[in-house]
Amino acid sequence: MNPRPITLALTGASGSAYGLRVLDCLLRLGRPVDLLLSDAAQIVIATETEWRPPSDPALIGAYFADRLHADPGLLRAFGRHDWMAPVASGSNPNAAMVICPCSGGATSAIAAGASDTLIERAADVMLKENRPLILVVRETPLSAIHLENLLKLARLGVTVMPASPGFYHRPQRVEDLVDFIAARVLDHLNVEHDLIQRWGEP
Repeated sequence: MNPRPITLALTGASGSAYGLRVLDCLLRLGRPVDLLLSDAAQIVIATETEWRPPSDPALIGAYFADRLHADPGLLRAFGRHDWMAPVASGSNPNAAMVICPCSGGATSAIAAGASDTLIERAADVMLKENRPLILVVRETPLSAIHLENLLKLARLGVTVMPASPGFYHRPQRVEDLVDFIAARVLDHLNVEHDLIQRWGEP
């Protein structure tokens, strides 16, 4: 049987390269992905990359599968108010959810249990079903409000992973820094990879 899908959401924080790299890795490793993009994420992706994902959710999955040369059967995309999406219900929870990058606004909404969009609702499902939820926070500096929201979520079992790459692997390119964060996300999803050299390994 295929493993349960992993929900990957991109919000409007800078750092779309992190989320796109995680998506690329998961699909290349044969992991099914349910992809959620906020409206702001669409703008940030177009600003920071050469990618221009369509606004119609019905076309987004095919667009990313084509760009990443991936099996389109592994990727489903859902709109911000698609309440019939499987990720909206605790009766059909995915294996885990990653929000990468995660904005301060998304963090606030999740901490408050707002569930006004599918991203927020999917995160709420992860919390109530005690499933892994990873927030790759990309905001600096962090205000007291950000910190209070993150502490609240951490106490609920959320993995808070700031997008702050290490340098012990001696990165030579921007892509090496992106891979460092993508590797940490995959580690916490228990997905095997060889993106970076691990500490203490030759």
